[in-house]
Amino acid sequence: MTQEKTPDLTVKIGPLVLKNPVIAASGTFGYGLELSDFVPPESLGAVIVKGLSLEPWPGNPLPRLVESSGGLINAIGLENMGVEEFIKNHLDKIKATGATVGANIIGRTVEEYAQVAKCLAKTPIDFLELNVSCPNLSTPGGLSFGSDPEICFKLTSMAVSAASGLPVFVKLPPLVTDITILAKKVEEAGATAISLINTIPAMSVDIINKRPTLAHVTGGLSGPPIKPIALRLVMLCAQAVNIPILGLGGVFTYQDALEFILVGASAVQMGTAVLIDPLSPLKVIEGLSNYLKSQKISSISLLKGQIQTA
Repeated sequence: MTQEKTPDLTVKIGPLVLKNPVIAASGTFGYGLELSDFVPPESLGAVIVKGLSLEPWPGNPLPRLVESSGGLINAIGLENMGVEEFIKNHLDKIKATGATVGANIIGRTVEEYAQVAKCLAKTPIDFLELNVSCPNLSTPGGLSFGSDPEICFKLTSMAVSAASGLPVFVKLPPLVTDITILAKKVEEAGATAISLINTIPAMSVDIINKRPTLAHVTGGLSGPPIKPIALRLVMLCAQAVNIPILGLGGVFTYQDALEFILVGASAVQMGTAVLIDPLSPLKVIEGLSNYLKSQKISSISLLKGQIQTA
């Protein structure tokens, strides 16, 4: 009796070959090991650690997370230990598991992004992701960087140069007039891939106290409510550029992941789902494998961009 062949889940993102297309999104998997009792980081396609700045950031005041209809609104404010502390005490530990590890980079100036990239270029990190689109920073940067094509080009170019050959992903904002303009700009600047989408600016109101629920007033909406928006933007960018797209925004199930792959994503990132069910990435990986078997499809890459719109 012939044994059924295991479907190929590997995907290629520039020079990187990931064992499967499921990536832990930045901000929800900590610094790589916090959820290792539930999800071995080496079992995922990659892990993107919590955003790293040049110096430690305290983040926004509490409360900074609230449930919304079907999703979450967060205003964490990119609290982090700083890049030097991460390199000194955390990076080697996560790399020792055999995981593919990416570092999400944040900064208040273009130069800070480049400096963080330069620090990480000397380490065993596998790739960088530039977060140019966080909607809940209380300082200039973040959203303004990602919304201006020329600044986005400059920031990406400087980070690519500072990264000394490391793959560089760019996480773009969803609320712009034409997402393809930004996508083409970061591709021109040397980006390896594009991550779409970041959270969407939103708020929640406490009707008892008659004030915003979040101390920061507004935050970023994530989870299933933003998936339809993300799917459209991923499809538009996949048709506009030649570099890979990483789809994120409401990926909870293998069906969600397949939707993103069909509209052109090479891989997906999971964030809010991990906060709700830490085992969800493993369930998605298993679901993708079973789907390919049931459809007699040999490789997940054969489904990329196969959406029929005519």
